[in-house]
Amino acid sequence: MSRIAVVGGGAWGTAIAAHAARWKNDVTLWAYEEDVAKDVNERHVNSVYLPGIPLPESLRATHDYAKAVAGASLVVLVPPSSHLRAITKNVAPHLGKTASVLVATKGFEEGSLKLMSDVVTETIAGLGWDRLAFLSGPNFAKEVATGLPTDSVIASRDLACAEAIQEILHAPTFRIYTSTDPIGVQVGGAVKNVLAVATGTCDGLGLGLNARAALMTRGLSEMARLGVAMGADPLTFMGMAGMGDLVLTCTGDLSRNRTLGLRVAEGVDPAVYVASQRSVAEGYLTSAAAHALGKKHAVEMPITDQVHAVLHEGRSLADALKSLLVRSSKSELYGIARG
Repeated sequence: MSRIAVVGGGAWGTAIAAHAARWKNDVTLWAYEEDVAKDVNERHVNSVYLPGIPLPESLRATHDYAKAVAGASLVVLVPPSSHLRAITKNVAPHLGKTASVLVATKGFEEGSLKLMSDVVTETIAGLGWDRLAFLSGPNFAKEVATGLPTDSVIASRDLACAEAIQEILHAPTFRIYTSTDPIGVQVGGAVKNVLAVATGTCDGLGLGLNARAALMTRGLSEMARLGVAMGADPLTFMGMAGMGDLVLTCTGDLSRNRTLGLRVAEGVDPAVYVASQRSVAEGYLTSAAAHALGKKHAVEMPITDQVHAVLHEGRSLADALKSLLVRSSKSELYGIARG
């Protein structure tokens, strides 16, 4: 049995905490909202973010960082990407010197364009890759919380760290693979949200299944091009954090980012829609960061660029679609293969 702290009481954090608790670990969930912590402790549900799903009675929740983190051998960070830096600063004083940190947040930091690994290592002094790893993959929180089968990947530059966390969380219904490419795993987990918005608009406009498949495939190429430019292994994007997560997020009805795309296709203002939702559609902010990273690394990301233009610059879907359809012909795998 391991002592685990899960920091982030949204749907995904609650799902991870529920799985870990069912797998006979001592788990405490930190929630920003005190009413969420109370709900978990008294009614064994998270009616705000995972309504109707019973949680293990052994799972405890708190609004206090120290009570959640102190004494934990594994701390799982699951806040929205825009809040990771602030929350990690609050976690750091209570983190044990030998505790491992598993980051399950997906995205880039707005403004700085930094990876989540950069944010965490800047806010937790002395944290090296022997204690730091990243979780990603095709995982809808609701299905994980109810115990349906799912696969994930844990990535760290130190394989022993990834394997140690794998041993704690791996289960028949939560199968975990390991990777030594945290950059690729992070890039895949972030960019797939942008591509899911694009796929939602494609479906909402009724462009057909051929168009959906093409959009996802070309989107995977964009993801890989950016990842390779940032130092990732191109093969990573064939795995759980690349193709796996992309397929799920672009096609699943539980996808918040795909739903954002569908609403945009209906004519809803994206900023108004995002502001009305309690759960975060990470693709909204990530589109701006991914667009900027493409420019920074001189990587062609036409789908991402058009998603950014529609979400943040008021470009019409008709103009965005035309821009993609009239692009000049290309070699399929340009910019992906190293060298």
